[in-house]
Amino acid sequence: MIAPIGYSLDFPFAHVNPDDRPEAGFRVEFEDFCVDEELGFKLTGSGEHVCLQLHKRGDNTAWVAKQIAQLAGVNTMDVGYCGLKDRRAVTSQWFSVYLPKGPEPDWLQLNNESVRVAQITRHTHKLRRGQHAHNRFCIRLRDLSSDLADSTIDKVLKEGVPNYFGEQRFGHGGENLNLADELLGGERKIRNRQRRGLVLSAARSYLFNLVLAERVREGTWAQQISGDTVLEGAGEGIAEGPLWGRGRSPAQADALQLESRILEPWSMWREAMEHMGLSQDRRALRLQPQTSSWHREGGDIILNFSLEPGRYATSLLRELAVLNSPAPEYLTVDKSAESQ
Repeated sequence: MIAPIGYSLDFPFAHVNPDDRPEAGFRVEFEDFCVDEELGFKLTGSGEHVCLQLHKRGDNTAWVAKQIAQLAGVNTMDVGYCGLKDRRAVTSQWFSVYLPKGPEPDWLQLNNESVRVAQITRHTHKLRRGQHAHNRFCIRLRDLSSDLADSTIDKVLKEGVPNYFGEQRFGHGGENLNLADELLGGERKIRNRQRRGLVLSAARSYLFNLVLAERVREGTWAQQISGDTVLEGAGEGIAEGPLWGRGRSPAQADALQLESRILEPWSMWREAMEHMGLSQDRRALRLQPQTSSWHREGGDIILNFSLEPGRYATSLLRELAVLNSPAPEYLTVDKSAESQ
């Protein structure tokens, strides 16, 4: 069963003609993409959960969590973290381990050429996905093929960009969307809960991107139209788009009409997602970087900015340059392990 209008990932741009962008080397070296996790709250220093801040180079979050679980002698589910960090990068992030009693292992055994334990403390609760406040990025774009105007960089950092889910959400060549279509159409079963969630998330994210893409075409992605819901706590009133699921949409008037028009061809997906228990939610249409700055070093550009959890740095960078990466990474489901 093929969804009605295909899986194009060629979403429209807000600030630039995509054909005018320079090419740039992206993640050529691990140090070209640095991410530091900012919790935004203080760990208590006591409690049933050991908290470890790790500095990582070239290791993904799930693999490190498994190493922590093995060293502690606990199940992987007893290890918590706030978010997945890129593998081809230099990152720092916090992990929690449920160890209510008994001696602790020697956490320094985790140290190797790619992982270093930076801090050890305790907390009263497990760290959970999306719980942190920000991710702080320092990104180098290398050897730009042509000039990138200062005004363009300033505009992107000041005004923000469409808050698309990045292509990595959809897997290599949109493979997660093919799997989603089979799952939602009843042609495939995915028993592994994590993999099933990844596929459903890809489908939901794609529908959000389709609505956002239409708002970009209409020039309303960075402003409110009648009937919009608004992100709570956003001083400038950032409008939101749909993350599909069960329940009545809170959008009204023009916003509801636009969302209904764009998503009408995807009724099979929408009904199946509701049946599978997903709940209606909303997501900001505009990605607004915080504490941003940038400078040039020879033919390179170095950008510094912070993003809230669930925001994709690549959605910002795509408005500046065509990114040439030696090792793109995708969150693609391993078909051989689906029944596990």
